[in-house]
Order: sequence, then C-alpha cells, then structure tokens
Amino acid sequence: MNQVNRLLTKTLTVFLFLTLISSVKSVYAADGETLFKANCASCHKPLESYVGPALKGAREREPSKDWVYKWMANTTTMVNTDPYAMGLKASHGGVVMTPFPDLSREDIDAILDWADKFQVPGAPTGGVPGTTTAPTSDNTVLYGLLTLILAIIGLILLQVNSNLKKLTDEKDGIKSPTPVPFYRNKTYLLLITIVLFVFAGYWLVEGAMGLGRQQGYQPDQPIYYSHKVHAGVNQISCLYCHGGAQDSKHATIPAVNVCMNCHKAVKEYAGEPILREDGTKVNANDEIKKLYSYAGWNPDTKTYDKPGKPIEWVQIHSLPDFVYFNHSQHVKVGQVACQTCHGEIQNMVQVKQFATLSMGWCVNCHRSTNVQFNDGKGHGNKFYSLYEKFHQDIKNKKYDSVTVQMIGGTECGKCHY
Repeated sequence: MNQVNRLLTKTLTVFLFLTLISSVKSVYAADGETLFKANCASCHKPLESYVGPALKGAREREPSKDWVYKWMANTTTMVNTDPYAMGLKASHGGVVMTPFPDLSREDIDAILDWADKFQVPGAPTGGVPGTTTAPTSDNTVLYGLLTLILAIIGLILLQVNSNLKKLTDEKDGIKSPTPVPFYRNKTYLLLITIVLFVFAGYWLVEGAMGLGRQQGYQPDQPIYYSHKVHAGVNQISCLYCHGGAQDSKHATIPAVNVCMNCHKAVKEYAGEPILREDGTKVNANDEIKKLYSYAGWNPDTKTYDKPGKPIEWVQIHSLPDFVYFNHSQHVKVGQVACQTCHGEIQNMVQVKQFATLSMGWCVNCHRSTNVQFNDGKGHGNKFYSLYEKFHQDIKNKKYDSVTVQMIGGTECGKCHY
C-alpha cells in the first residue's frame, strides 16, 4: 500500500510540474506585448509605418480571413504570388519580412490583439476627454510570481494529501512510517532542483547569446550629424558618403573633405529645428563650426588656414572578428537596401543600431531573401552567372524564385573561414 501511495505522490508531482510548465508557456503565448518585443519590434511599430507597416488594424486591411497566418509562415513564396503581399513589398522599399513559422495562431492573434488595443502613453482615450491611458508594461515578473504561487499551492496540496493519508491509515489501524520533513523529501527536492536548473539554464543561455550584441546602441558623436536632414530632407544618397558600400567589403566612414564638398557653400542651417530624442534643440550652426575646426577651414577667408584633423567618430555597428561580411556583395550584387540592416536611416536624427546583427538574424534573412539574377537594369547579374541550373529551372517553372539559402547562403564557410 505504501509503495502505491509513493507512486501516486510521484506521479502527481510530475503532473504538477508539467502543468506548471505548460501554463507558463500558455501565459507567455497570451502576452502579445512580450511576443511583439521578441519578434516584431525591430521592423514594426503599433501605430506608424516603420520598416514594415503599422500593426494596428492589420487584420482589417488584409484581403481575406486567415491571410496573416499564411503570410507569417511563408513570406518568401507569397511575396511573389500574392497581389497584396507584392503591394506590401513595393510600398516598403522592396524589404521582405522574415518568415516566422514557429509562431502559432494564438501567438499571432495575441500580437495583433495587443497592437489593436495599443494607445500612446498619455494620449486621450476614446471615452472621457482628458483621460489618459496608462503606459504599457512588461508583465513577465507578474507571470513569474503567479507561477511561483501556483507551485507553492501545489506543494501544499501534496503535503495535505500526505497528512490525510496518515490520518486514514491511523483510523484503519495501519502503522504509518515516520513522516519525512518537507526540506528532506527527495521528491520535493528533486522538483525544486529541476525548476531551478530550467530557469537558471534559460537565463544563462539568453545572457550568453546576448554577449557582444548592442541593438539600440546610440552613442554621442563628436559632431551631431543628422541623417534625417542629410539623407531624408536633402535626399543625399547613402553611397555619396559611404561609397565603399557598393565597391568594397567596408562601407567606410567619409573623410572630412567629403563633408566639406557641401559645407564650403552651406555655412548655416536654415531648415526645421533639429530636436534630440529628449526634446532639446540642437544648434546646427555650432555643429557646422565644429566641422570647420576639424577641417581647418576659415569660412570668412574661404581658405584652409589651419592644419586639419580627422573626426573621431564612435563606431556603432561592429561584427566579431571571425565573421566575414562584404558590403558590396549585399548592396551591389544582392541589391539589398540599406534600410534592411540599418533601419529607416533617413528618418534617424541620431544614428543607432537597428538590428541585432546576430547569426540567427542573418541566417533568417538568407532563408527568405530571393537571389537577384538581374542587375536591376534588365540585364543578367554576372555574379550569379555560374548558377545556370537555377536560370533554367526558373524558365521551366520549376521554381518561381531562388533564395540565398538555395545557393549555399547558410553554409558555415560562407561567413566563417
């Protein structure tokens, strides 16, 4: 009888453990904000167009019910076959979303439900004028506390079950073994150990994977340079300043003389006020004077009357030394838009790192990005001329497109050698 009871206790313990794990998973699946931050925030915003379209009201705009589920699982095919998907690609600079086949329908619904209910913190609600919406917050800590409380309740119930069994045995005249204290019960200790290992292992792996990554890094620079003014308002091509992006491995930082090509004539800023993210105004004319100081230029005499020195820009994007990345192969051959990796740089007042630049991020891009067999001018792309087989397969309708992965873009040796 005691063996049966012990077996039942262990079975109940395992069942409780599995139930807690599954409940945590379901709770996290229902947290649309957490899922949004983990999967969507790098390319989407709830209320405004970013690299991708605004998510609020996305289901109202889609052409048919359940369209979004198909899109999330297979963007690569749909962007070449579905008219609505083609329109999304065209309206966002040719950028194609990375597929997310691992997200369940419940996950997708949770993200879109959260986006539909999203309100700007402090903005008036649709009800009483003057009322505001409380800022959204991450509920991870709350869910963790609820899980801990459920675990404690489960352990208490196990202890109550043990005491009831003891009372029943005494009533039936069965001598019960000496009870083992909670802190010495091997079953409880094993359960606690497993839970601790699971959570500690999760946070350890997450922390290790994040080492060296600096998404969102936004350092102050020697000169407050606004890409929004230069690349956005004045529409200066990225390649004018970063010419190496299409011709070499490195995009290169422009030398002072490149800046002076324009600023010999542009001595004062006459555009709209430049505001930092904290709302403070930038004195653009003072920043131009800093440039003149670095260049050794005298705007009054229009001569270089002092020795110049290079501007010590703070590097933002940095890949590990064991990673090979060639800008020209992506920009010129692959025809990848700068915004794919750097975000909407033309709207950034102060540059920050947009993407994680992790291996997983790059691999997902290679899995979903189509090979550009044409050079964009109606001619064949000579770089891919050796892939004659794929040219013929496309002509024979065997494929409607070829991804970078299909030509070896996810092989280790492509980036690590």
